[in-house]
Amino acid sequence: MEKYIKAPLDEESVENLSAGDYVYITGKIYTARDAAHKRMYEAILEKKGIPFDLKNNIVYYMGPSPAREGKVIGSAGPTTSSRMDKYTPSLLELGLKGMIGKGKRSPEVMESIVKNKAVYFAAVGGAGALLSKKIIKSTVIAYDDLGTEAIRELEVVDFPVIVVIDSKGNNLYERPF
Repeated sequence: MEKYIKAPLDEESVENLSAGDYVYITGKIYTARDAAHKRMYEAILEKKGIPFDLKNNIVYYMGPSPAREGKVIGSAGPTTSSRMDKYTPSLLELGLKGMIGKGKRSPEVMESIVKNKAVYFAAVGGAGALLSKKIIKSTVIAYDDLGTEAIRELEVVDFPVIVVIDSKGNNLYERPF
């Protein structure tokens, strides 16, 4: 089923998503890859603040290529989600509601998605140039020293994703359900 949602997410939107749904996201989402996740996780352990409020937000596991002249952002394809698995339950506990990446998630992440009523989306790997056209604004908000792995706030319009794991634990990669 095709659905259009706004980011940040609300509980009703998350609950109405099902594994296999084609979803178009409009609003603000954030990027964070391995190095940024590690820093956020360490900040949480040290009881320090993290760069943005996770509550109801979506994190896209992506590090863009440099923007070409006149473009907002370079190629913006997803990275492998499992590399963030050791940090994900902690972020979900702090209110993160959505993640965008590619590939399978660990049983611990799947359990945490259900517990925290969140959702895991996949973006199409290899389609970074096309996905970048759905990003209308990109601003580095933290960890600028990490280069492409800095945390960015993105403004997206009809950003295409597929629900892989819904808030009930249904997993597109493990059909039938």
